[in-house]
Amino acid sequence: MKVFHRDIEPRITSVLFKGKMVVILGPRQSGKTTLAKKIIATYGQEGEYYDCQLADVRAHFVIGKPDALLPLTKNKKIVVFDEAQTIQNIGTLLKVFHDTYPGVQIIATGSSSFDLANKIKEPMTGRAYEFTLLPLSLHEVISAYPDFGADDVHALMQFGSYPAVVAAESVDEKLFAIKNISTNYLYKDVFVFEAIRNPQVFENLVKVLALQVGSMVSLNELAQGLSVTRGTVNRYLKLLEQSFIIKIVHSFSNNPRTELKKAFKVFFLDTGVRNALVDIASPMEARSDKGAIFENFYVDERIKQGTLHIFPPEIFFWRTRTGVEIDVIEKNGKEISAYECKWKEQVSAPAAFSAAYPEAHFECITTKNIVDHLGQPFLEPPFMVGS
Repeated sequence: MKVFHRDIEPRITSVLFKGKMVVILGPRQSGKTTLAKKIIATYGQEGEYYDCQLADVRAHFVIGKPDALLPLTKNKKIVVFDEAQTIQNIGTLLKVFHDTYPGVQIIATGSSSFDLANKIKEPMTGRAYEFTLLPLSLHEVISAYPDFGADDVHALMQFGSYPAVVAAESVDEKLFAIKNISTNYLYKDVFVFEAIRNPQVFENLVKVLALQVGSMVSLNELAQGLSVTRGTVNRYLKLLEQSFIIKIVHSFSNNPRTELKKAFKVFFLDTGVRNALVDIASPMEARSDKGAIFENFYVDERIKQGTLHIFPPEIFFWRTRTGVEIDVIEKNGKEISAYECKWKEQVSAPAAFSAAYPEAHFECITTKNIVDHLGQPFLEPPFMVGS
């Protein structure tokens, strides 16, 4: 089985045994289990892995009885509780155990942000470091395949960057892997942990959003088209974002008179998942939506790089009321970087943007330069925490 080096690994290992639990969130099949097992493998017999979906593991999690976990942690230095979101009251249980037995380093993984994070964050305030593991970044893929070139970017855009999809050697295997992820795993946490009164409306919303990638989204139009309320659409959008299926990107504006302020777009956190909902088979060069897919792919890459920051940059798009637009605005403190995604041709920064933000960095990203642009390792100093 192909094992990929994950750029976030040194970030995680740098905070181990600093007196806090580690939480790794991310979509199913993004590689959390593989990464967690790799981290604890260096500790030999002092490390242990447990799948919280198994009944015999779940039986050890008892409210008010931290000692019930001792059979799983005895003589262990570091323990992984995988798919921790399946345990009821997981945050409270781990808080009590951590306070009672602080010498055991706990790593909890979960595929459901809205469930695991909400149940851990409040009980574990000040007691946990949180990380997000998304599908493979372009740099992680290039690190695994030294001969990777600009043409290979097309396959990533078409089939996506989930480890099982990237590792598949044939087109048929890639198709099988991404369809399996998008049908068997995509909505699992949403349907298990949240009351979806009309699953068909929920799935129809996802398909509509897939067709609108790269375009501004109207809550009113979505609600009318699906025959539901704006409140229902809003709730479903939040669930989709919290379950690592989509990312909502808002417009950037310092001048409400000339720039859109409340508009937003929806991108999928994996283009393969998006294409599986629309058209997974057509090659990229022949697609009429290739520009939107490329924009989505680049937004994903900026988000993945952001997970390596202590304070991730904010991602926006920019558009004037007259229709002048830039695909990606990244705001890091006072620094503003602008990126326009074009399939092949190079373009300059719009004059209106340069006039409004003269200090901003601008770059045009194409399928020909994206490997050089994003293929280098992330250079921010390691994420270290004092003891």
